[in-house]
Amino acid sequence: MKRPTSRRAFLQSAATAAGIGVIGGRARWARARALTAHDAAQGSAVDRLREFDYRDVALTGGPLKAQYDFIHAHYLALDNDRLLQIYREHAGLPAPGIDMGGWYGAGGFIPGHSFGQYVSGIARIGRCTGDEACRTKVHELIHGFGKALDANPVPYAGEGAWKMWPAYVLDKHMIGLIDAYRLSGMQPARGLIPRVIRGALPFISPVSRDRIGVKTPPYDETYIVSENLFTAAHLTGERSVRDLAVKYLLDKPYFDPLARGENVLAGRQAYSHVMALSSAAKAYIELGEPRYREAIVNGWKFLDEQSYATGGWGPNELLIAPGTGALYSSLTHTADHFETPCGTYATMKLARYLLRFTGDARYGDGLERIMWNGLLAVRPPDSNGNSPYYSSYNPDAKKVFYPQKWPCCSGTLVQGVADYVRNVYFHSPGSLYVNLFTPSQVRWRSGGRAVALTQHTDYPAGESVTLQVATAAPAAFALMVRVPGWLAAEPEIRINGRRVSVAAAPGTFAALRRTWRDGDRVELHLPQALRTQPVDRSHPDTVALLRGPLLYSALNFTGPGTPVPQLDVAGITPVTGVAETYRQMDRGQQILFVPFYKVLNESYNVYFQRA
Repeated sequence: MKRPTSRRAFLQSAATAAGIGVIGGRARWARARALTAHDAAQGSAVDRLREFDYRDVALTGGPLKAQYDFIHAHYLALDNDRLLQIYREHAGLPAPGIDMGGWYGAGGFIPGHSFGQYVSGIARIGRCTGDEACRTKVHELIHGFGKALDANPVPYAGEGAWKMWPAYVLDKHMIGLIDAYRLSGMQPARGLIPRVIRGALPFISPVSRDRIGVKTPPYDETYIVSENLFTAAHLTGERSVRDLAVKYLLDKPYFDPLARGENVLAGRQAYSHVMALSSAAKAYIELGEPRYREAIVNGWKFLDEQSYATGGWGPNELLIAPGTGALYSSLTHTADHFETPCGTYATMKLARYLLRFTGDARYGDGLERIMWNGLLAVRPPDSNGNSPYYSSYNPDAKKVFYPQKWPCCSGTLVQGVADYVRNVYFHSPGSLYVNLFTPSQVRWRSGGRAVALTQHTDYPAGESVTLQVATAAPAAFALMVRVPGWLAAEPEIRINGRRVSVAAAPGTFAALRRTWRDGDRVELHLPQALRTQPVDRSHPDTVALLRGPLLYSALNFTGPGTPVPQLDVAGITPVTGVAETYRQMDRGQQILFVPFYKVLNESYNVYFQRA
């Protein structure tokens, strides 16, 4: 592939037009330091809660673990030569391997666009599981990418990437290099970060460019890059990288009005503007300006007001105005209701930032809902590049692959599933937080003492959760357990078999403070009744069926000309001997309901008319 001409002159002129100097030399940001994975897990000055390092948490069973293991094997098996082929060819190097095709391959929509995301996801899984094969794969991919960059300083693998979506692709390259360095110990990745930024700058708009109501390129999403640029500034020690992060914050048209409480979401491209809220969160950490915290708090509130029962949002990839009936209308006007892996990834990240900043359990509720009904519920990808993209909530829907192979959601899929372990537990000085209920274990230190907490449960199929403490010596700390907001009453909590009386209102964290000893057990009972949720305020009789955090769907009921099922919660009964399956008779026909995440090839309904 022919390289762009006059590269050096282009680089210099573009950097001048952007109002910044070319990144180079050993100019250092005075206060910069290498941000290791351990440092990141320790949190920041504005955090009330802190995340755990990937290696401190393990999934040990249940549906999340099953999907995690599948994604681990699936992405580990991707051939390195295939992933690198487009980069090597663009650099004029020998390029063995079969072309990936789809969005990713030669002549694709955005060649090589998801390379960094695949590296990032594999690095995260390797850090969590200790799988040496993941670490080896990351090293080989970064080594091959670096060789291509040596031969051609333009980091993009083809014209489509730098011509239509340069900032978007740069962002994904950065996170791959950041995670390769921090999580897989790939030292050369750190040195590649400023080179990739330097090679990308000539193609990126010199000003932060919003994307309002635009679904067809060319466009760019400069406002999504600040989160990773701030981290890159720490890793490289280059002040100019930090200046870029500040430069591309979408303040005036987006963050500032959100901070004032103005709902400016309607009409904006859905995923990119929700992802941009993570840049606002990072700006709050780095700059300490409260307006960024207010922007993401209000952004979450406005997003929640326009979400489906799954927690998904953005029909046709556009955010809507609440109160207009747009969600209801979308049920019959499109099958593209939620850009699921991408949207779930953006929502989970935002929820974790909000949990860190506020300690508010309501964000844990939202994170749980989108994880179970969004990312866990997608159709598994196959080895030919077929990948999930949209979730469909229209009548008689099916889970299908995106028409083009290797779309953007193939990158966020592996990153999002890899992040399951970061959603389960949090900590603060003297407190360990249990945010999600799934078989798992976390390792922590309290007052210098090593503590392990193991969670046993079949939730959400069942209603019981057991937490068991292991510690070599007694340790005093608060065990903070999220009480889901959908509970109708306070849960039953027992410690070592004895019921305890503690404030445990739905939508809060219940604080269990004591000196814990080895073998201590906490038992929770979280009763889950069936309930309904309207699609929007304008249509209270069009409802979804939920139990606990799960959306339930009716299988194989509707067809052409068949009326939408009428939902009568009082008439729904469990199917004997079949877990998480319910039935109802409607006009002489039996309807079977199962959790949305269990649907694979069947047609389904997720919205019904209230009987």
